[in-house]
Amino acid sequence: MASVVQNDKDTDNRGQVWILDQKLDQPMEEEAKRLRNMYKEKKFSALMILQLAFQSLGVVYGDLGTSPLYVFYNTFPDKIEDPEDIIGALSLIIYSLSLVPLLKYVFIVCRANDNGQGGTFALYSLLCRHANIMIIPNQDQTDEELTTYSRSIFPEKSFAARTKRWLEENAFKKTALLVLVLIGSCMVIGDGILTPAISVLSAVGGINVGHSMISNDVVVLVAVAILVGLFSMQHYGTDRVGWLFAPIVLIWFFLIGGIGIFNIWRYDSSVLKAFSPVYIYRYFKRGGKDSWTSLGGIMLSITGTEALFADLSHFPVASIQIAFTVIVFPCLLLAYSGQAAYLLKNPKCVGGAFYHSIPDKIYWPVFLVATAAAVVASQATISATFSLVKQALALGCFPRVKVIHTSKKFRNQIYIPDINWILMILCIAVTVGFKNQTQIGNASGTAVVIVMLETTLLITLIMILVWRCHWTIVLIFTGLSLVVECTYFSAVLLKVNQGGWVPLVIAAAFFIIMYGWHYGTAKRYEFEVHSKVSMAWILGLGPSLGLVRVPGIGLVYTELASGVPNIFSHFVTNLPAIHSVLVFVCVKYLPVHMVPEEERFLVKRIGPKNFHMFRCVARYGYQDLHKKDHQFEKKLFDNLLLFVRFESLMEGSSDSEYSSLDGEEIDQSDNILFNNNGNTCHSNAGNTVSSEDSIVIVNSSLLANNTIRSCSQASSQIETDELEFLTACRDVGVVHILGNTVVKAARDSGLYKRIAVDYIYAFLRKICRENSVIFNVPQESLLNVGQIMYV
Repeated sequence: MASVVQNDKDTDNRGQVWILDQKLDQPMEEEAKRLRNMYKEKKFSALMILQLAFQSLGVVYGDLGTSPLYVFYNTFPDKIEDPEDIIGALSLIIYSLSLVPLLKYVFIVCRANDNGQGGTFALYSLLCRHANIMIIPNQDQTDEELTTYSRSIFPEKSFAARTKRWLEENAFKKTALLVLVLIGSCMVIGDGILTPAISVLSAVGGINVGHSMISNDVVVLVAVAILVGLFSMQHYGTDRVGWLFAPIVLIWFFLIGGIGIFNIWRYDSSVLKAFSPVYIYRYFKRGGKDSWTSLGGIMLSITGTEALFADLSHFPVASIQIAFTVIVFPCLLLAYSGQAAYLLKNPKCVGGAFYHSIPDKIYWPVFLVATAAAVVASQATISATFSLVKQALALGCFPRVKVIHTSKKFRNQIYIPDINWILMILCIAVTVGFKNQTQIGNASGTAVVIVMLETTLLITLIMILVWRCHWTIVLIFTGLSLVVECTYFSAVLLKVNQGGWVPLVIAAAFFIIMYGWHYGTAKRYEFEVHSKVSMAWILGLGPSLGLVRVPGIGLVYTELASGVPNIFSHFVTNLPAIHSVLVFVCVKYLPVHMVPEEERFLVKRIGPKNFHMFRCVARYGYQDLHKKDHQFEKKLFDNLLLFVRFESLMEGSSDSEYSSLDGEEIDQSDNILFNNNGNTCHSNAGNTVSSEDSIVIVNSSLLANNTIRSCSQASSQIETDELEFLTACRDVGVVHILGNTVVKAARDSGLYKRIAVDYIYAFLRKICRENSVIFNVPQESLLNVGQIMYV
């Protein structure tokens, strides 16, 4: 099954859309819907759901599960003034866990996934498909026909349609939304630095409880050694050690839950009255500003919630929900209640409260499991950081870095060496610099609450544009979320000078990198669009393009999905010869999680046939990877040959009885855009479908019909000749032509633009990977064309 589309911006001819369908009587819309559902819906048996719920413990809940190691210590860093403060703090922890991880994230936010993908950029990609908010407008109408591309159509006067128009009306709002996404992403990266530091340091801190003679410097040294080992093993991938994660975390949850039950029974069962929210009111009334400030420590009880959503891609939502409600949530409540019961009788032991509350007989086994669980928790946040950077890279918001797939079974398991070592250095610097849990806890709380605020704002837009909820429901959700999170935010602001500045500095550094790279990329794309070569100039050169056409195929890489790039005219005016066949290759990423392999390539012809010029657009999702694939050239060439065959078929059938199935004749001079999947494609000149497009549905059995095969002997002979010509050129050799451009700010640019383009973007381009490496171009067949762009 295949689809072809005629017309492109490169020609002025009328557009005609042809669909070759396997079933003539099957409606086109139903077939497209069936293919979309094939990629969207994954059916799991009840047993598989339970198995995945078990596995999710090791990947998703490690960070959230290790919070009992340090929450009470960070809540009362000095001492406990009143025993009833413990009940108030416990009540706050109980309702924080109930409102944020359980109610908001597990049952609401997890539903806002992009085909199973979670995280900040997944939400942004979902919004980009439902509203035209992309800063770099490289999308085409044909992209919306992908089976993994889903979007809603709003009634013109609906609340969703008004919101959509409000977002799209000016560039400032689009930029503001992107800045919001980048800030949240930078905070997630900061959390990926702080979580390993506080988790490992808190776990190793148990040595001091068992052997009080050991100094804090030794504890820090052991924590640093564990962190170095943790980051050094990242290149093996989580798949090789993943089978250890879930059992370790499951044992950990059972241990802390069991210890909690024991402590409640042994010390003071009256802590269970903390389930009454009255004690929250009493806590704030009694403590005043000190109670408000302590919210920064209580905030740590829900750290790891943002990683829960970021790691969603590994498991179905049902598994995440079962694991949290059946194991994680009750065990955490028991663990915190048990520590509170212990502290009621031993208020002076708040430092290291978790280890002090462990029965002596099982102290060292629990210490070992706690250390292992801390490593697992760190692994989860590091993996989430890798996924986020990969998504940012695909959407043009991060410099080009090396991405390695570590598993053949799980496409989402990746390793980014550059980011890994940066995280390790910063994590060790934080650990050595602070040497205690309190300041690192303040820093972690600041990062987490900002991510939650950003997620709330994005989910609000998702509820309006994607779910199309009534405005009252949106208002209730947003209002309740902001009340809780702004309360925590106001508390962590009071601790900015006590370590809370760390994630702000880290986020600021990464934001400058991400926004600077995106700004330079956007300006470069704008230059490419405005300076592209007109078809009139190409046609004026004639079939030889004014040069000697030498045997071979030239693959000219460009960021443009339509039109001839300026780099081509620069190439033509500086070299006396060019290849017999030219293919303009555009590798672009779309706001979808993946593009099926059969829908990867779009091929079309540029100019008359005797020019032998084509365009191939290779489309990827943000979870796809344009990895070192020796089959890329082969697939591209196979699609090129297939395009020529279908083009010939269209021309041949135009002379037959099938040419007027819709009552209109076909203009044989039209160019054709080909896609070898089963969907309808519509090409457009600029984000709108031509009103002159028409659709003809043809049964695929026509491919074997002798009438069609013999309807035009001349067309068939032309097809054979061109196929032989293309094959001969491929046998001679393929040359990859890349633009080695230098981007500079225009002379009349302002100060900020000069800094962004001439310094930040230029520096990032120097230290990041070359395009030839990203595209995996062999050096022996690489041709760089230098050019200076003034943007």
